[in-house]
This record gives sequence, C-alpha cells and structure tokens, in this order.
Amino acid sequence: MNVNEEKLQEMIAGLKFASDGLIPAICVDAETKQVLMVAYMNAESLGDTVKTGKTHFWSRSRQKYWMKGESSGHTQQVQAIYTDCDTDTLVIEVKQNGAACHEGYLSCFYRKLNENCEWDVIAEKLFNPDDVYKK
Repeated sequence: MNVNEEKLQEMIAGLKFASDGLIPAICVDAETKQVLMVAYMNAESLGDTVKTGKTHFWSRSRQKYWMKGESSGHTQQVQAIYTDCDTDTLVIEVKQNGAACHEGYLSCFYRKLNENCEWDVIAEKLFNPDDVYKK
C-alpha cells in the first residue's frame, strides 16, 4: 500500500495509547464479524499494519514485536481499521488465512460459559499447535 508517511504519523499521534505505549486491537472476521482475537499494537506495529495490509502487534507476554502468522503462516489481510469515540481502542476487520488462535482454533474465543460456571469448548481445532510451534 502506498501510504503518505506524514499522514500516517499524524493518524498514529491522534490515538490514545496507554502509558505502556500500547493500544488494544480487536480483530474480527470481515465477513462474519466474529471476534477472532484481541492483541495490542504500539505505534510501530500499527504503522506496519497500515503499510503492509497484514497485522503486526506487540506481545506483552513475550515483550516482542511480531507479525500475525510469522510462525504458523496463518496471516490476516486487513480490510478496514476503526477506532472508537475515545480513540483508545482499534477494531480491525481482517480476512483470516487459517486459524487466528495459537491453540489451533479459528477464533481465540472458542470457550463459552455454561450454567454450571464451566467453560465449554464450542469450536473445532483447525490445526494441532504442537505441529506448528516447535518447542
């Protein structure tokens, strides 16, 4: 994507990142609107997402910049990016290639609370994580 760098930096500066420099990004399927995952972006990963059309994030647990699908090949092609009225959260509509969840499910939200306050798995795995993420 041919992006005007000055306009990109203005847009990023207009967002409200948390004190840790991150903003939540909710990724949803562009067609079904199913929530696929929630991750966090810093200014660099948001900029790269806009420039490349593929999602990039900052991992809070690994303290590492990463592109979705860099290990698994299950990338996300950005269709649209939205912000809320407070400009402190993003919703990113994507075309998901494979599974969004590192546990092997299409969505990270594959468990539903039942009447006994237990989590039921409500989806099928698309892949075995042990086959993709070698430890």
